[in-house]
Amino acid sequence: MQAGIELHVSKKRVKNINFRLKPYSLMVSVPMTISKAQLAQFVAKRIPWAMMHHPQVLAQYKRRQSTSSDTSAANNSVLLWGAEQSFTLNPDKKVTYYRQQLSDVMPSLFDKWQPIVGAHANEIRLKKMHTRWGSCNTRAKRIWLSVYLPAYPIECTEYVIVHELCHLYHANHSPAFWQTVATAMPDYLQWHNMLAGKTGQLD
Repeated sequence: MQAGIELHVSKKRVKNINFRLKPYSLMVSVPMTISKAQLAQFVAKRIPWAMMHHPQVLAQYKRRQSTSSDTSAANNSVLLWGAEQSFTLNPDKKVTYYRQQLSDVMPSLFDKWQPIVGAHANEIRLKKMHTRWGSCNTRAKRIWLSVYLPAYPIECTEYVIVHELCHLYHANHSPAFWQTVATAMPDYLQWHNMLAGKTGQLD
């Protein structure tokens, strides 16, 4: 595509074609059965929209990154499961610390929630993600969690796990998906709202 925007197409178990414009990329999720001709037609219609809105998306992203960087430089305090600790760490060491803390609790949390949701991940990975709290590859049944989750109450991490496990039933955020989340975790909205005010999101 033009203006440095890369096109990324992924086939999923979805009914509709979904577009998501991000900095330098247009993410397209399409049904498994779509033809190349249909895909090309839909993408062609979206290119003008992407070109028009990309500068705004890019500017917002850069502002967020700048704010995040300034805050990190000014404040090296450490929050663990929502409680401030008595020591400080620079950003790199904080990531290492959070990664270890999340690695320690992750097996027991998945053991707890997988039977409740009734879905099991084949693979679980941790990643330094600034714009996502978690993501799920439904085909591979692979779940990613952000290493920054231990800064928030552990229930937030549990909610992200439930959220991503429920995507193994529903690849989108349909009403049926949210009903599955609510059935597994009735108080999910409290933890969803806590994370929603931060920079990350859920896929």
